[in-house]
Amino acid sequence: MPKLSNTINIENRRAKFDYQFLDKLIAGLVLRGTEIKSIREGKAGLSDSYCYFRNDELYVKNLHISEYTEASFKQHEPLRERKLLLTKQELNKLLKKVKDAGLTIVPVRLFITERGFAKLEIALAKGKKEFDKRDDIKKKDIEREMQRKF
Repeated sequence: MPKLSNTINIENRRAKFDYQFLDKLIAGLVLRGTEIKSIREGKAGLSDSYCYFRNDELYVKNLHISEYTEASFKQHEPLRERKLLLTKQELNKLLKKVKDAGLTIVPVRLFITERGFAKLEIALAKGKKEFDKRDDIKKKDIEREMQRKF
């Protein structure tokens, strides 16, 4: 069997700017056949996606996976809600922290494992204030200037 290339690594760069990550987890996704084929082609986007709890299960919403061009009639809906696969302990820990501390869960990265499974890296995050964002921009500018000098 040929080895699958592990080059799919779709990131949510906006989340790094808007949130401070406290804890990261890797979750599996419940997908349909055409969805995994589209992800392997790299046609997915995490820009406006977020995670939420429904009936003690974690779902991701607004994860855009484009329709598979080679499929005939069994297409998937690009923005449908997808269930995330985590252990019961991880779900309980996340649910407790989201309810108590007012934190949120954001998708950070979508990737394909060596075995060919699609995984979603999620982060327990706290929203940044406007002055925090300005401080981050200032730090990046200073680091960039230091790199230029050396």
